[in-house]
Amino acid sequence: MPRIGMNPGRGKKSEYQPARVTIAVLTFVPNEVGYFKDRFDVMRVCIQSIIKNTQKPYDLMVFDNGSSAKVVEYLQGQHALGNIDFLILSKKNIGKISALQYMFNAAPGEVIAYCDDDVFYLPGWLDRHLEVLDTYPNVGIVTGFYIKNHMKEGVKSTLDFAKRSDVQMEIGNLVDREIEQHYISNIGRTWEQYQREVDGLQDVRMEYKGVRTYASAGHYQFVTPKERILSALPDERKNNLMGQMRELDVAVDDLGLLRLCTTPATVRLLGNQINQEGAQFIRKFDIEIEPVKGSEKSKGFLKKIYQLPIVKKVAYFFYQRLFKIINT
Repeated sequence: MPRIGMNPGRGKKSEYQPARVTIAVLTFVPNEVGYFKDRFDVMRVCIQSIIKNTQKPYDLMVFDNGSSAKVVEYLQGQHALGNIDFLILSKKNIGKISALQYMFNAAPGEVIAYCDDDVFYLPGWLDRHLEVLDTYPNVGIVTGFYIKNHMKEGVKSTLDFAKRSDVQMEIGNLVDREIEQHYISNIGRTWEQYQREVDGLQDVRMEYKGVRTYASAGHYQFVTPKERILSALPDERKNNLMGQMRELDVAVDDLGLLRLCTTPATVRLLGNQINQEGAQFIRKFDIEIEPVKGSEKSKGFLKKIYQLPIVKKVAYFFYQRLFKIINT
């Protein structure tokens, strides 16, 4: 077919100028069954918290990793409203690391603010992250919620920095009980399990040029210079749906980069459902949400049976197989 006329964009320049920060969210809610039963609302609240509670300029990029039609429709609606600047829809789940490689290479900003789709951002979160990023030298990643477990690995470079003469350092059990309780509630742990996991670990809090942080950081949410995270991101693609994120933590440390956490906390964890207490907290930020309906807890003999390790192991075995069948 012959061409008629000339493309009106020929010879013109785009007026678009990227913001310094690209907020990158990875979404995956394939259905509303089992673990994902209430995850649509969690994902929606995560994105709304970014829109409501981010004051500094940013571009919002969302990569959907093969979610249901309901999720895709919601994301397309937010894109049409202008709340999402870049929307990437993958027909299949390509795995987390592959999705991060895609997003981080495509992000137009010099700073990437990444999160899984179950994080709630508090007002001023980005300002606080950037303050840490712009004050401390050689920062790899900054996260907004401290988890003691992250002190197990990938912190050597950070601890070496904390020993400098121009850094004030505290060591001990320093984190607030409320923060620990929030973590174990949203990760599905008991106090006894949590205490076994963190046995022997100590918190390291430091202050440098008037800015306080905790040593270590998470991989569920972080702010990072684009060029540095691309250097640390694993190249090998194993097509695992999850995994390799601890490898990323260690790689950042091996590059001599700092892994830091804001204090006080600037984000909250949402888990895979929002209860009454969580809904009340979220509504304070003018985000509409209905809590999940409480379910009657198993009692007596059945409860003891369900708590047996072998029962949980068998149930998890079948859960993994069913998950694969449902999402293939």
